Amino acid sequence: MNIPGDLKYTKEHEWMKIDGNTAVVGITDYAQGELGDIVFVELPNIGDTFDQMQPFATIEAVKAVSDVYAPLSGKIVEANAALDDDPMVINKDPYGDGWMVKMELSDSGQIEKLLGAEDYQKLISE
Repeated sequence: MNIPGDLKYTKEHEWMKIDGNTAVVGITDYAQGELGDIVFVELPNIGDTFDQMQPFATIEAVKAVSDVYAPLSGKIVEANAALDDDPMVINKDPYGDGWMVKMELSDSGQIEKLLGAEDYQKLISE
């Protein structure tokens, strides 16, 4: 199981890489493995705003349909259009080319509520 140490995580299996006031967001290696082959991803529009833990995207996989939750409050500034053509890139590279959105954060204090890699490892080991 790949759990990069430089990312933050949610209990709902999203990851984010924070750079200043922007965060790149996707789902974890664990989540993509549980879902199985991803066949469709519905992403939000640029400019949409979300509160922390509000659903912002939907993933359809062979096994299930699942909501993806905003790990932090903010505005969508970019969506990964490559997922329209090949949603399975999330299965192949969840922390790289399989990123979903970039968000401009509205409350950086929320970062403290997120899990580090060690805590996320404990969560999925239970």
